[in-house]
Amino acid sequence: MNKLELHIKQEGTVLGENVLKVDSFLNHQVDPELMQYIGQAFAKLFAEEGVTKLLTLESSGIAPAVMAALEMKVPLIFARKRKSLTLKDDLYTEQVYSFTKQEVSEVSVSRKFLSSQDRILIIDDFLANGDAALGLAGIARQAGAEIVGIGIVIEKAFQPGRQKLIDSGYRVESIARIASLSDGKVQFATSDIID
Repeated sequence: MNKLELHIKQEGTVLGENVLKVDSFLNHQVDPELMQYIGQAFAKLFAEEGVTKLLTLESSGIAPAVMAALEMKVPLIFARKRKSLTLKDDLYTEQVYSFTKQEVSEVSVSRKFLSSQDRILIIDDFLANGDAALGLAGIARQAGAEIVGIGIVIEKAFQPGRQKLIDSGYRVESIARIASLSDGKVQFATSDIID
């Protein structure tokens, strides 16, 4: 069992057959040492890919992605869910459906931060149906950037996201893969990383 799986077992709360609450270390309160471990894991998994930038979605993807960017010594870009006075023109945008929030958001990245020269690693906190990762991939594709892979902190392997991403031609690596949340218990599938 890797460090993330141990945290999930000890601190995660199953809220139903499809929902896992991990707000004590990822989605509300952040455990920096665990995020550092996750960043190091992604850096090792994608070390040979020549990553030039990381791309994630605000807000829960930022902590693990910033640690991965630090390890890889590349910039991190996060797609914004809300436009502001400083982010309203010259944007790449995509519509993204959130499984957890049950809503569609328009996410945006300024065109000045992505180019056709970039080799992008997408990082996301959860993989359920793959919509967030596909939305981020759409933004990278609009810029003409190459997507070298998608790194997932926690994958719900019993949902179709991984297969959708693989069918779309993307490499997917997950730190923790959950096979089931049935009966209020977390059952793990094989993860992509072993300590």
